[in-house]
Amino acid sequence: MPVPGLALVAGLVALLATQEFLKISESYGIHPAVWPTYAFLGVFFLLLAVFAGQGGLLSTIVFSASAAFTASAASFIFLTIMMRREDMRRAFPAAMVSVFAFAYIAMPLAFLVQLREQYSGAFLLLYLLIVVWAGDIFAYFVGRSLGRHLMSPRVSPKKTWEGAAASLIASVALGVTLFNYALPVSSALLNLHLIEKKDGLFSLQAEPRWELVLLSAAINIAAQLGDLVESLIKRGAGVKDSGNILPGHGGMLDRIDALLFAAPLLWYYAAWRVMQ
Repeated sequence: MPVPGLALVAGLVALLATQEFLKISESYGIHPAVWPTYAFLGVFFLLLAVFAGQGGLLSTIVFSASAAFTASAASFIFLTIMMRREDMRRAFPAAMVSVFAFAYIAMPLAFLVQLREQYSGAFLLLYLLIVVWAGDIFAYFVGRSLGRHLMSPRVSPKKTWEGAAASLIASVALGVTLFNYALPVSSALLNLHLIEKKDGLFSLQAEPRWELVLLSAAINIAAQLGDLVESLIKRGAGVKDSGNILPGHGGMLDRIDALLFAAPLLWYYAAWRVMQ
């Protein structure tokens, strides 16, 4: 998928997840500014799609500067909007929720889009999804069948240390394996016309094994923390799922919670590699 298209899809996902998040915030007695939040996020992803670069160092620098400015401006923009509220006691919490929605949901998905712009971006995106999904699947099945020691019963009663360990092992194993077969995987995607050459990993120089192990482990831990953080938000609100947009699987926020911590981490690694 071209980067502008991915930006628009990420924007739609961000809006759906934000709608669920704003609904959850009402359980905390907060009355969020719904439409200003939607507008802010929508414009952000629209600009991300319009000004999608060609990857490389310049694209990374421009995105980093733009993201930092937008994140800084968000607080002032929403606080200014909330000045129109009659009840000043509700103005700050409402602005706070909107700013947090941008930082917690929109920014990580924007990192996901910019990761696709990096050299070998399509391969890195595939790697990220496999590492996160593999960890999630193994955590569920191993934790359900062998889990005995609860990880955080107050936040997520069903998560166990056994499931977490299985998740970590699976993510590292599949992440390293994917990089070992990076050339044939990238070639297959290129032959199917799903990517361009700059989007795959065709370098003859292999990544250091220890670096891949640490990277895969860090992404898995970030993904598990992302899942726990969303559970904390839901637990405080007294809800089981963030929504019901996906029957039997909860809401959109439930599906992307792990990526919200993992995507920025991999983007940072990719950006660091570009600057070497």
